[in-house]
Amino acid sequence: MTTDLQSRAINTIRFLSADAVQQANSGHPGLPMGAATMAFTLWTRHLRHNPRNPQWMGRDRFILSGGHGSMLLYSLLHLTGYNLSLGELKNFRQWGSKTPGHPEYGLTPGVETTTGPLGQGFATGVGMAIAASHLAAITSAELFDNFIYAIVTDGDLMEGVASEAASLAGHLQLGRLIYLYDDNHISIDGSTDLAFTEDRAKRFEAYGWHVQKVNDGNDVEAIDRAILEAKTDPRPSIIMCRTIIGFGAPKRQGTSKAHGEPLGDEELNAAKENLGWQKEPRFFIPADALAFYRQAVERGRDMESAWNQKFAEFKNVNPEMGADLERRLAGKFPKGWQKSLPAFPADPKGMSTRAASGKTLNALAPILPELLGGSADLAPSNNTKLDGSPDFQKDSPQGRNFHFGVREHAMAAALNGMTLFGGLIPYGGTFLIFADYMKPAVRIAAISHIPSIFVFTHDSIGLGEDGPTHQPIEQLAMLRAMPNLTIIRPADANETAQAWRVAIENRHGPTALALTRQNLPILPQPKFGDVSRGAYVLKDFGRKPELILMASGSEVGLILEAAQKLADKGRNVRVVSFPSWELFEKQDAKYRESVLPKKITARIAVEAGSGLGWERYAAEVVCMHSYGASAPYKTLFEKFGFTVENILARAKPLLPKKSAVKKPVKKTPKKKKK
Repeated sequence: MTTDLQSRAINTIRFLSADAVQQANSGHPGLPMGAATMAFTLWTRHLRHNPRNPQWMGRDRFILSGGHGSMLLYSLLHLTGYNLSLGELKNFRQWGSKTPGHPEYGLTPGVETTTGPLGQGFATGVGMAIAASHLAAITSAELFDNFIYAIVTDGDLMEGVASEAASLAGHLQLGRLIYLYDDNHISIDGSTDLAFTEDRAKRFEAYGWHVQKVNDGNDVEAIDRAILEAKTDPRPSIIMCRTIIGFGAPKRQGTSKAHGEPLGDEELNAAKENLGWQKEPRFFIPADALAFYRQAVERGRDMESAWNQKFAEFKNVNPEMGADLERRLAGKFPKGWQKSLPAFPADPKGMSTRAASGKTLNALAPILPELLGGSADLAPSNNTKLDGSPDFQKDSPQGRNFHFGVREHAMAAALNGMTLFGGLIPYGGTFLIFADYMKPAVRIAAISHIPSIFVFTHDSIGLGEDGPTHQPIEQLAMLRAMPNLTIIRPADANETAQAWRVAIENRHGPTALALTRQNLPILPQPKFGDVSRGAYVLKDFGRKPELILMASGSEVGLILEAAQKLADKGRNVRVVSFPSWELFEKQDAKYRESVLPKKITARIAVEAGSGLGWERYAAEVVCMHSYGASAPYKTLFEKFGFTVENILARAKPLLPKKSAVKKPVKKTPKKKKK
C-alpha cells in the first residue's frame, strides 16, 4: 500500500465523519478526525470480521466506547462493506436512520454494543473478554481466540465504571483485551488538566495491565507495532495514543471547540484544504480508497470459512460437546430442560425466595451449562453459587462462579458483554438497594434488548436490622419505569422457580428478579402460565368478589390472611398474586379482564415499597411513604402498617354495605283440588 493511498484512506474516514456532522448540523467531529489513524490501523491490519455476516462467532469484537464519535464507526462500517449505505451516512442523526447519534446495538449492522454513556463500552468489553476466555477453556482455544478491541477516551477513563472494570480485568488477566486510548487531552470544558491529572499509565500498570505509549497518534507503523506487542502479552493491554482532537481543522484542532459541534462550512473547507482533500462534493470517497477497504469483504468471507472448517473438525472429534456448543450458539435450549425446575411442597414455614432461587439455579446448572454467574461480593447472601463448579479465575477460566468484587456497576456492564458475546446465559446478584449503582448498565441492557439477568435480593424493609441505608423503597418503582425491563417479584419458592424459567426464556430483553431475605410460606404450586402472565387469581373466597386484594412478593401471604378474615365475616374476596407488571401488561385484554374485572372497583394493592404506579390497578395502596428503620422485620411490618388489621381497616370503606337479611316468610301450600 502506498503512502498516498494510506493517507487518502485515513482522510476518507475523517471527512466522511466531518461531512455527516456538518450536514446534520449536530454531532462530534473531533474524535473521528483525531482517532482516524488508530481506527484505520486496527481495522485494516488486525480486526477479524466479516462485513457480510456481522454475527459470525469467530470474529473479533470492536467497541467504540466513546460513542459520541459514532461517525468514526459508521464510516468504517460503510467503507468495509457492511449493509450501511452512503445514504445512511448522509442521514446521520435523523429520524428512522441506521446512523443514530450514538451507536445502538441491534439497529446498525456491525455495532457490537450500545455506547454513549461513557465507561459503558469499556466495561462491556471486559465482559466479552470473560466470555471468550470461558468458552475457549471449555471447548477450543482455536475456536475462541477472539480479541476484544476498543477505542476508549479520556471521558471513559474518568468514569467510575471503567475503574471498576479495569481492576477486574487486571485481576483476571484477560489477555485478549486490547484498548486503544484516544489520549487527546481535551474534554468538553477544555483541557483535561482542569480535572484529570493522574498518571494514567501508572494507574493501569497498578491494575495489572500491559501499558504502551504511542507518542504520535498519526503514526500507523508505531500503532501497528504496539497492537502486535499487545497481542503477545498475557495481560489486558492499553495503548495510549497521543492524538489531536479535530486533526486537520486549522482553528479548532486541539481545542474543546472540535469536540461536540459541527466545524462549520468555513472551518471544514479549511481542514480539507489543509489535508489536501477536495472540498466538493461532500461525502467524497476516492475509488482506490474504497476498493482498498472493500477487500475486507473477501478477506472476511475467507476467515469465516476457515473458522467454520475448524468448527466442523471440532464437532467431528467431539460430537457431543460440539452438538451442545452448536445448540448454545444458536440460542436454543436442551429438550425438556424445564423438567429440571424444582417443585416445592406447600409449607407454612417456607423459605426465603433468595434461598429458593439458589436451589433453582443448582437444579438447572447440570442441564444448562451456559448458565453461569456470581455476585458483587455477596454470594452467600444472594445464593448465587453453583455447587460443584470452580470459580472463574485467571487459572481456572472454565469456572462458572464469578467473584465480581464490590463492583456492582462493572458487574452489570460485564454481564451485558458476556451475554452479547453469545453462548452464555449470565446472571449477577447484589442487594436490591444497589440497583442504584447498576442502573446505567441495566438501562443499556433494556435499550439494547440484551437478555442479561439481574438477581436482586433483600428486596424490602423485610431485610430488617440493617436499616434504611439498605432497605429499598423507590428501587422497584425506578426499575419498573424502564421500558423493556421485566421485573419479577415472586411470592414464594414455587413462583421463584417459575420466575427463573421466564428469565431464561426471555431472550429479547433483561430480567430483574426481586427476592426476599426473610422466609415466606410456600403456597400451593402455581401453573407456569400463572407466573409468566404477570398476575393471576391465587384464590377466590366466594363466587362473586366484592373486593380484590393484590400484592407481589412477601406481601402475598399477608393478603391471603386478610382475605381469609374477610371471608370469615361473609365477604367475597379475590386474591391476586402480581409478580410482574410488565408480563401482565403483555397479556390480551380478555385475560387482564378475567383477573381484574373492571366492574370490581374495590381494590387494594399491598407492597412494602413505594406505591408509585399501583394506582393504575388499585383504588387503595398499602405501601411505604418514608424510608425504613433498623429493627427486626416483623416489627417493621407492624410499625409501617403491613398487617392484617390495617388491610381490613383499609378495606372497610371500600366494601359495599351489607343489607339487613330478612327471614323468609313461610307460605302455607295450597291444597290441590281433587
